[in-house]
Amino acid sequence: MPKKRASSSVVLVSSVVRVVSILDRLSLERSVSLETLSRDTHLAKPTVLRFLQTLQELGYVRRDERERWAITFKLFSMGSRALEHLDLYVAARPVAEELAGELGETVHMGILEGDAAVYVLKIESKYTIRMFSRVGRRIPLYCTAIGKTLLAFSAPEERAAILKDLKLVAFTPKTLSSRHGLEAELEKIRARGYTIDDEEHEEGIHCIAAPVLDYSGAIVAALSASWPAFRFDADRADELAAHVKASAARISAILGWTN
Repeated sequence: MPKKRASSSVVLVSSVVRVVSILDRLSLERSVSLETLSRDTHLAKPTVLRFLQTLQELGYVRRDERERWAITFKLFSMGSRALEHLDLYVAARPVAEELAGELGETVHMGILEGDAAVYVLKIESKYTIRMFSRVGRRIPLYCTAIGKTLLAFSAPEERAAILKDLKLVAFTPKTLSSRHGLEAELEKIRARGYTIDDEEHEEGIHCIAAPVLDYSGAIVAALSASWPAFRFDADRADELAAHVKASAARISAILGWTN
């Protein structure tokens, strides 16, 4: 019998819901018994078996010599093919436009490229006084919100390799000038889930950024919003950061990340 989710007006097809619950449970272990699947999905064993046999015929699950069930690589192959067609820019642009509309400010997305970050997306502020930037511009990793986000959430070995040769040149009086200070800042960023650039790269500019993750949880980009100092309310920093984090999380979800 079709049903609706409490938080949605979409009518769910019960058989699809049951199949997905079975696949979801199978994904948690190398192999699972029929009894365990029945118990954990709250479905009768004959029902579970019927779905499993259909999925087996289609090549998505297999039964081993111990009568336990497992997902095959066909699902992985399907996901891999989908990833080839999923463009980060296409996924991010409508979300970035919505964020810029909510905040009224310039929104950027940047990716890691060697020892710098590069803007790959920019949505202009609604105001006449805007931030000077352009797609393709390289920016430092250690004193920009996007750069520090990319550093903070990168793999430890990659971060260590970058930091090893990074020269901390001061752009403003607020630029972090010590390796110890930068590492402490990166740890703080990882703990709270977002980054603030408090006029560290350009005087008079404040930025807040959050990580964009792919299906594996690896960081692939950082999303940021930027304010001129006279429009930035430091007392609302956490509230503004929540908007940026939520938008970055939406892009991450499109890329397959679930948390």
